[in-house]
Amino acid sequence: MKDSSATPVDRQETGGGWSTDRRGIRKDAGARDRGGGDPRVRLPQTRNQEIFGQAELRVSPSQIRIRCVGGVTRLGRITGRIRKKVWIREGDILIVVPWSFQDGKCDIIYRSTVPRVE
Repeated sequence: MKDSSATPVDRQETGGGWSTDRRGIRKDAGARDRGGGDPRVRLPQTRNQEIFGQAELRVSPSQIRIRCVGGVTRLGRITGRIRKKVWIREGDILIVVPWSFQDGKCDIIYRSTVPRVE
């Protein structure tokens, strides 16, 4: 016979278990506590010719002047995926891929804010 005075273990107290978001998709409830507070920053992959750059000036809605590593200034093109989902401002740290046939231009791959990089 089961003892009715025993209380079940609450998942909130243990820090583990599953929870669901508003769409009903399960996610790990303890994942937010394991991060340690350090944000993850994507680094450029040299095998894909990716380099760091900093946004200097917004030339048009889809183009930004970028100061790349090594002091080279390039005109960066915001691709469709980033144009629709991410706002790029002056001072943001970017990962760009220079064009192989035109050295003064590049494609923007990823955006990160200054506090996340420092």
